[in-house]
Amino acid sequence: MTRIVAIGTTGGTISMASSAADGPAIPAVDGEDLAAPLAMWADDLDIRSKTLLRVGSPQLTIANVLEVLHFAESAVDEGACGAVIVQGTDTLEEVAYLLDLLWSRDEPLVVTGAMRASDDAGAEGMGNLLAAVRVASDERMRGMGVLAVLNDEAHMASLVTKVDANALAAFRSASWGPVAKFVEGRVVSAYRPLSRMSTLPVPDGAEPRIPIIMAALDDDGELLRAAIATRPRGIVLSAMGSGHVPVPMADAAEEAVRAGIPLVFASRTGGGTTTRNSYGYPGSEVDLLNRGLIGAGWLDARKSRLLLHVLLAAGMDAEGVAREFHRRGAW
Repeated sequence: MTRIVAIGTTGGTISMASSAADGPAIPAVDGEDLAAPLAMWADDLDIRSKTLLRVGSPQLTIANVLEVLHFAESAVDEGACGAVIVQGTDTLEEVAYLLDLLWSRDEPLVVTGAMRASDDAGAEGMGNLLAAVRVASDERMRGMGVLAVLNDEAHMASLVTKVDANALAAFRSASWGPVAKFVEGRVVSAYRPLSRMSTLPVPDGAEPRIPIIMAALDDDGELLRAAIATRPRGIVLSAMGSGHVPVPMADAAEEAVRAGIPLVFASRTGGGTTTRNSYGYPGSEVDLLNRGLIGAGWLDARKSRLLLHVLLAAGMDAEGVAREFHRRGAW
């Protein structure tokens, strides 16, 4: 029986082309046309493609991601062995993680894109798409949740980060590495996660008004106070090192906690984890935890914002939020 792989496209560089020889890239290729050449390399699969959107990924919304989730769920329920979502790379890591929090199926859900437009010299989009389709149809990838596949590597959604604005090797899993690679037309995997976290309820239609505030040298905390004044649903601090901020910023963060605003701190470094008991000076992670802030662990600020949104949308209290961040951020 031929295996079915469903592809849903939302736009992005992979489906763009230049309007002139030296002009900027704009949306140009529908999902059906984008996937058509796959028949040359994956004739053992029944590939069904659908255009969902045609936008640059910075324009995607939470509502759009929920539409993508519904597409993938329906495809699997109708018999697909896996699904692939094609989008721009700017928000790929965020979309992949949000989908991962909500994806309850065992079938692989893969997110992919490209760094070069379809008519660029050396465009890698078709290679990424072929690798994504192979990963989505591989039985060994079942039960691993959502994966990001680019540059012949498959990364867990909870780990993957875009680390370069221009290079082909723009994505990596800081501190851990990819879970599989695509070599000579086949998926090669050396390890898999010990277990997968339970999925969370699909969030309501409320906007994720959760700002990310980055800590910086000699920060006086006033920008954080300005954010508090807007009464956001929560706040994420992108903190120094393993979870450290200037004391005035720590004072402002404590004001947010006292006002009933959940506040999570993540590391701004791009790798490693927030700690719990390494440093005890004012403004350190021990101080922040004692003030009622929540450590993000291995999750970066962008993923922390999405997890916080989903948890708050589910009606979780501060204690529940802290517990979930410890589970999902500490692994």
